[in-house]
Amino acid sequence: MAPDAVMAEAELSLPEAMAGCAQRVEQALEALLALPEGAEARLTEAMRYATLGGGKRLRAFLAMQGAALFAVSETCAARVAAAIEMLHAYSLVHDDLPAMDDDDLRRGRPSTHRAFDEATAILAGDALQTRAFEVLAEPDTHSDPQTRCELVAALGAAAGCRGMAGGQMIDMLAQGAPLTQAEIVRLQALKTGRLIQFSAEAGAILGRAPWPQRQSLAGYGRDLGAAFQIADDLLDALGSTEETGKTAGKDAAAGKATLVAILGPERARAQAELLAEQAASHLDGFGRRADLLRRLAAYVVSRRS
Repeated sequence: MAPDAVMAEAELSLPEAMAGCAQRVEQALEALLALPEGAEARLTEAMRYATLGGGKRLRAFLAMQGAALFAVSETCAARVAAAIEMLHAYSLVHDDLPAMDDDDLRRGRPSTHRAFDEATAILAGDALQTRAFEVLAEPDTHSDPQTRCELVAALGAAAGCRGMAGGQMIDMLAQGAPLTQAEIVRLQALKTGRLIQFSAEAGAILGRAPWPQRQSLAGYGRDLGAAFQIADDLLDALGSTEETGKTAGKDAAAGKATLVAILGPERARAQAELLAEQAASHLDGFGRRADLLRRLAAYVVSRRS
């Protein structure tokens, strides 16, 4: 995207910009998750059910906006954003399973294992994860093999045992067991923060940005992810099922460790707001071109769903 196009997009309201991004990424997902012929089509139907037509597309928006800062082709950026959404969807499908969080509701409709069955949901999650890496590795995502390798390696690190999956393991072990504030911060940095950090950094990888700028976006994503998770925990504690589109109050019922439980809602909200301000400060070097990302930082702590 040319610099003048970036500035023009920055003039949009955040809801308009996020809606436009969601539409572009939805189109990419439609194409990348096309239904095959044969009996395996049921698996793709479950993949599409889990991925299409819902969610804030926050991670996709981060990837698209980060790529726009470095004039990356929107088509290439949308493929990376779609891959991130596939991986995120896989994590939600598995997270909702009876063996994990056992949730029957996701994005206001039945979870994938309820809409299909548990075995199909497991396979759908597996296939979404592998498809995400396949998309990143394809030449249409970037002409430079080294860049594609960096994307694959960075997403693998964010999603694996030292990232999202590791955080989920800690979360499961911690149910009913007291954790310190520092332990909860680390749990959430792995389970939620690492994928959000990668999403913010992915555009810089695509744009082969200088290391300091890549680190600035990574820092933004890290702090944004921390603020986002606290806000999510506040919604679980204080929001309603109708607002959030998922079962409210489950964290407390399951004895999950959250900063809200330790700090209380007021102090937790203040911490989220501080982290959002800290996230925005990482963008100082990008000037007005990063205005939408700054507004996003404020949005994640004020949202109601």
